[in-house]
Amino acid sequence: MNCDSIAHWYRWLEYAGFGVELERRRCAFLPDVTGAQRALLLGEGDGRFLGKFVDRSRATRIDCVDASARMLDLARSRAGVERVAYHHADARAIPFPRAGYDLVVTHFFLDCFDEAAVARLVERVADAAAPHARWLVSEFRQPVAGWRAAWAKAWLGVLYLFFRLSTGLRTRRLVDHRPMLASRGFRLAREESSRLGLLASELWVR
Repeated sequence: MNCDSIAHWYRWLEYAGFGVELERRRCAFLPDVTGAQRALLLGEGDGRFLGKFVDRSRATRIDCVDASARMLDLARSRAGVERVAYHHADARAIPFPRAGYDLVVTHFFLDCFDEAAVARLVERVADAAAPHARWLVSEFRQPVAGWRAAWAKAWLGVLYLFFRLSTGLRTRRLVDHRPMLASRGFRLAREESSRLGLLASELWVR
């Protein structure tokens, strides 16, 4: 998915749909990861999380990977270049150093791929994560039953349609990444949800 076409409007589109709740989800566990030495951010987008992370993590070296050049430009303008390396690349193909990162961050990123792609991404990123690594995840979530499930399904249908039309997104449904992270040695340490279970923040530890 390439967000070049909506990069400059993305922040305001997000606020129109969710207010500041997606930013809250991204930063829910920010205080828990500020001591990282080397971090990998995948699909960071316009840099709002990155800017806050750089301000609080003054010793962390960061690799920021995004398929959108315009999103990277926005991230660079917010966070600067000190200690941050920006990579215009597909996270499914860019080489990662083995066991090189003690922090991985994927905010609203894994929900952009089908099951096979998520499994491959988790495998590649887990190989790049150190034995004691932490992994921050923020994602949309589909409740399993009741009126909340119907409400979330409607929201997700609208969102996937919008991104399919505006960015060429191919996947049409959420993939449960949790069993995949668990199979690679990560344990869910903390989680929060909001918007009736539609949005979730997770902190995984190895």
